[in-house]
Amino acid sequence: MTTIDDFVSIIPAGGVGSRLWPLSRADAPKFLHDLTGSGKTLLRATYERLVPLTGPGRTMIVTGRAHRAAVEAQIPELDDADIVLEADPRDSTVAIALAAAILRRREPDVIVGSFAADHVIDDERAFRRVVAEAVAAARAGAIATIGITPTEPAIGFGYIHAGEPAGVEGAPRAAVVRAFVEKPSAQVAREYVEGGDHLWNAGMFIARADVLLEELAKGEPELAAQIEELAEAWDEPARRGPAVDRIWPQLKKIAIDYAIAEPAAARGRLVVVPGDFDWDDVGDFSAVAKLHNGGRRGRLAILGDQGTVLADSASGIVVSQSKRIVSVVGIRDVVVVDTPDALLVTTTANAQRVKQVVDAVRRSGNTDAL
Repeated sequence: MTTIDDFVSIIPAGGVGSRLWPLSRADAPKFLHDLTGSGKTLLRATYERLVPLTGPGRTMIVTGRAHRAAVEAQIPELDDADIVLEADPRDSTVAIALAAAILRRREPDVIVGSFAADHVIDDERAFRRVVAEAVAAARAGAIATIGITPTEPAIGFGYIHAGEPAGVEGAPRAAVVRAFVEKPSAQVAREYVEGGDHLWNAGMFIARADVLLEELAKGEPELAAQIEELAEAWDEPARRGPAVDRIWPQLKKIAIDYAIAEPAAARGRLVVVPGDFDWDDVGDFSAVAKLHNGGRRGRLAILGDQGTVLADSASGIVVSQSKRIVSVVGIRDVVVVDTPDALLVTTTANAQRVKQVVDAVRRSGNTDAL
């Protein structure tokens, strides 16, 4: 596939991934780990997946100041101008819209695509074909999202209700988005999968930068004005610092789904392209175990020093990051994460509840463990 000349990718690299604690921490978040056994962190894999679409030098990373050195080590190809450092997290709207506003000033007709730093996609050729369709839809003036064709009635994802064909040249599978749906019950999720017109919301958005910012201004005019003011000063270091100090604390925390995508869908300006490729947001240790076990139960995945793990008649996942011997005997679907200062023991069925443990640790004041 040839590169798309007017396309720049944005990779928001934020969040801690609290359901992967104690492996994922504030100083070493999920996207900086190799969770697939590929030898690459999730961030590096995301970058390499996008370069064939954009060409070199056309990817922007948005991350926290504390992660700058780690991001630069993972992607040494980045120029300073390709890294946007957040003073503190302000959710996905600020991360994506600020990057889009900066890029629009450098290239007025640019099309931007936002792709999370911590997702796993195996069929990269299929992924790039779908993105090319989404870019075609964006070029026609729509905001496009990529919805993943469900493989099971998952209740951990939001869904996108796809409607009639959008009729966009170059995007034959694009459909008008009828609605976004929050995480459903198990029964409703089964109905969605059986009905065939609901897709998983993977949080990927592609649009002309000016269209994205125009939609933001309609629903969140104050936030849009603040982002434009920041972007205007961004490429001038002498102006950037004072602008960030003054404006950043006032920025509203809001997800892009609520600030842009859902209002755009209500105005008939959002389309979805079905993603017919394997996708995983690696949201908890159950997902990590599936990745390493080929989706099959009855096996034990081991991450880290395999020489310190002894197992007999066990399945699930063990993550070993200490020098201790970890022995797992006769336990099915176990999750054991052993780090020098914290130990997690649960089951794959309860993996989503790890976030509650993190919340309890935070309330206890023991933030060094986070």
